[in-house]
Amino acid sequence: MGPNDGEVVDQVGLNPTVDFVAGTIAGMTGLVVGFPFDTVKVRFQNPAFTSRYHSTFPAIATIIKEEKFIGLYKGITSPLATTALMNGLVFASYRFFLKLQMVHPDSIPTISQIALAGAGSGIVSSIVTTPTELIKIRQQSLLTQSTARQVGLQIFKEGGLSALYRGVTATALRDCGYGAYFAAYEITCRYFSTPITTGSASSTIYSENGAGAQKVSWPALLLAGGIAGVVGWLATFPLDVVKTRVQSSQPIYSPAVSTPITTGASSTLVMPLLAKDTMVDVNPYRSTLSTIIHSYREEGIGVFFRGLSPTLIRAIPVNMVTFAMFEAVVHFLT
Repeated sequence: MGPNDGEVVDQVGLNPTVDFVAGTIAGMTGLVVGFPFDTVKVRFQNPAFTSRYHSTFPAIATIIKEEKFIGLYKGITSPLATTALMNGLVFASYRFFLKLQMVHPDSIPTISQIALAGAGSGIVSSIVTTPTELIKIRQQSLLTQSTARQVGLQIFKEGGLSALYRGVTATALRDCGYGAYFAAYEITCRYFSTPITTGSASSTIYSENGAGAQKVSWPALLLAGGIAGVVGWLATFPLDVVKTRVQSSQPIYSPAVSTPITTGASSTLVMPLLAKDTMVDVNPYRSTLSTIIHSYREEGIGVFFRGLSPTLIRAIPVNMVTFAMFEAVVHFLT
């Protein structure tokens, strides 16, 4: 999951420009490092590839063999192009929601306040992540090469702007996981923090209530990033499966059928008024709820954890790299 929270949590007044630049660079670096595992995860979650791959590293080998190494990075253009805007939204909205909860600008937020602010930032970021991930998933599900622009235009031509926001509900619910992500990171940082004098250039500095300045060593910072990534995904992975299934499928239209409805008291048959040529989407993956129900009935509870292994494998190094890069850029710019 996303950007570093370590300094934002306790020093709300940090330079937003520095945060934006650092978050953008960190996000792009983490994306490149972990994208092959994301491709494998999407293939596992897509019903069309259910029996094609069986475990993470053999799946990577198969993709490289059949689609060359570039196949692992299929669909990266779309998220890479929007990383700056997404991270900017996450940082800005997170800071905004955190400040709304502060009684005093200098007060230290509680873990619950951090979690609420993180969840709110996730909902806001879904405005960008929904079309971005829709295009990415459609690309990753293709065995032939296709550009993000081609896929995006095709989706828009077929269904307009609303088609680009297919799965927005599942995306917003999944991105509420930023709350667990930020909370886990902050809890780990606070656990490993030690009192110091302010001004250290080699540590993450933040304030504690009356306890003076604190620092977190780089190893502890990397550990916090890895833990945050794992916790964030464990909290929301079933919804990520649902989101992938909704976004990797397309509407299947069928003529609407009028079904008689029996009223309770008079047992009168009432026929719903439907236009003669009314077409309805009968795709079982048409919505968040229908996807959950259909997936559970057909494949059981295990389906909601399909692709978890490559996701957790990816989460640890990606978030370590993301946090380390963020801190490095912040220290360089300040």
